[in-house]
Amino acid sequence: MKKITDERLVLQNLKNIRIAFTIQTLGILGILGYDLVTKGLEGMRENPLWLVFIITTIISAYLSMSISTDHEMNKVNPQKRFSISLIVLILISTIVGFFVSFTDGFNITDGVTIGGILFICGLIPTFYIYNLRKKRQNQDMEE
Repeated sequence: MKKITDERLVLQNLKNIRIAFTIQTLGILGILGYDLVTKGLEGMRENPLWLVFIITTIISAYLSMSISTDHEMNKVNPQKRFSISLIVLILISTIVGFFVSFTDGFNITDGVTIGGILFICGLIPTFYIYNLRKKRQNQDMEE
């Protein structure tokens, strides 16, 4: 099979892949929605398609992040943006943990646990974007 070199055909192929991905995602959501209605939330989460949907969504989000950092027009300082993102993440995690600890049925340990999990889950994409911006800044300096 020969590699496609015509840019129009490459773009059309990418559009076809996007359409197929959209139809596949809608089909997965339809099946999960049916399981939600018939079996409830636990039944839906037991379906292996739930895991496929979550993994696909995460991978799609990370791929979109790499494109969005390449598309940024203005020169941004990666360290400054990372610091701002880290401060906002700490504030959000602290506030959520605080409110969880005062919710009926939860204690301070639960609040710290949920706040910590939220912080770690937010730190991973924040650090990923920082590395992408840092790499882009190094490439711009080399050119």
